[in-house]
Amino acid sequence: MATAPANALPLFYNELQPLSSQLHATWKARTLETAEFFATAHAVPLTVEEFISAQRFYPIVFSAGPDPVPLALFGLNEGVNVFVDEKGMPTRDIYIPAYVRRYPFMLARLRPDSDDLSLCFDGTSGVIGEFEDGMPLFDGEEPAEATKNTLAFCEQFEQAGMRTGMFMQELIQNKLLIDGEVTIEPEGGQPFVYRGFQIISEDKLKELRGDVLRKMVQSGLLPLIYAHLFSLSLIRDVFGMQAQQGKAPPVTPTDAQA
Repeated sequence: MATAPANALPLFYNELQPLSSQLHATWKARTLETAEFFATAHAVPLTVEEFISAQRFYPIVFSAGPDPVPLALFGLNEGVNVFVDEKGMPTRDIYIPAYVRRYPFMLARLRPDSDDLSLCFDGTSGVIGEFEDGMPLFDGEEPAEATKNTLAFCEQFEQAGMRTGMFMQELIQNKLLIDGEVTIEPEGGQPFVYRGFQIISEDKLKELRGDVLRKMVQSGLLPLIYAHLFSLSLIRDVFGMQAQQGKAPPVTPTDAQA
């Protein structure tokens, strides 16, 4: 159900340019009126700070492999997002992940030998350039107020990402993750089996030592775990939405990878 992007760039980004007061002094940023990049996104990275808000609307799972990350599922098959229209705009009231909202900006390392992060943008987004309209990116040589706000948002996202990494390490160290599998049997049809993702095992959670569980309660991890577990019931709702929208998998059942 949820795979990482094939290239080295993060999901949604086609290129990255560092924002420069010298190169982009007169550039402006337009409002993102549409989000075609989001229209076919079936799985989007999520931070732990978003679990409580997100679990009301769509399933939260974890990617497969040795370095799993939390993912918000907007569809059960590649290229399917049941919550937005063809322009990537929500068709109902849902929580939009910060990963989506920060586009076309992000913080990135310009050199592999440095830990310094620079504010970068996707030059192919069509909303940043030498336009007559839009919000200025710079006020002289200093970042404009809108740019400062964007930088602060991206910094908060990076900090949330670090906390998410610590949460994932706790799950891995305590061996709480297992391979997920969901079988959906449409009325009068063949069953569909979804694999290729991970979930937290309720059985393994119950087997945790008391001191480990107490630590999770004190650190605030337990509510995040249950937010994930509660959200899993929405997988069948997403399948039903796909069927209503004519986006269900082919009649011949095949395993769909997350």
